[in-house]
Amino acid sequence: MRVDVIANVDDIRSEDFVQKSAVVIDVLRATSTMITALAKGARGLLPVETVPEAQNKRSEHTFVGGERYYKKIPGFQAGNSPHDYMSGDIVGKLVVLTTSNGTRGLLKSQRASRLLAASFMNGTACASALASFESDVILLCAGCKNEFSLEDGLCAGMIIDAMETQFNQSLRLNDLGLAMKLAYRQCRHSLYETVMEGSSAKQLVKLGFAHDVEYCTGTDTVPLVPIAKNDLILTPLY
Repeated sequence: MRVDVIANVDDIRSEDFVQKSAVVIDVLRATSTMITALAKGARGLLPVETVPEAQNKRSEHTFVGGERYYKKIPGFQAGNSPHDYMSGDIVGKLVVLTTSNGTRGLLKSQRASRLLAASFMNGTACASALASFESDVILLCAGCKNEFSLEDGLCAGMIIDAMETQFNQSLRLNDLGLAMKLAYRQCRHSLYETVMEGSSAKQLVKLGFAHDVEYCTGTDTVPLVPIAKNDLILTPLY
């Protein structure tokens, strides 16, 4: 099985996903928020690209959230903090989410045969799913502002490590995949401290979201794997 890790959303073309399983990773914070929303009772999650698209989906049956440059969009019910999706307000509703990077990654990955969302919170469960699919894999690090983000790469390394060590997969990795596997193995017992050295975490702390960084770096705390259906609505795989 071949596994390619891609550094950010702009480094790939949609046709590269054909006949492959794809995983979008945006640890801080979009995919961590998606996992949380589904675990807390949302009936599904719809990623959209623009603010007007999200606004047009507003109804009594939806819960609309999103951010630009780390900050909540004015008039939306929530931002992109997973803690915004822990209330009873989302239970049974379709969460509509637009973010700077993570939702764009999902939209760009639609041609994959299977499309998942991952973070540290569900890394091992995601690796288990990929092992069962038995197809080549793209791990797409969402990044930030068209640049690579440390935490996304380390999450890709976590998934690769789990596929090899826990699910006995023989993997062929691209260079970034190999680098991230080795990096994850080096810092797996100090993930929070390592992620805190990255630019995204530093910016979130500066804006008062240190609690989000701590929450999003918990490993295997929410073993739920979001998978996209034909209409790109994510629901739990299991």
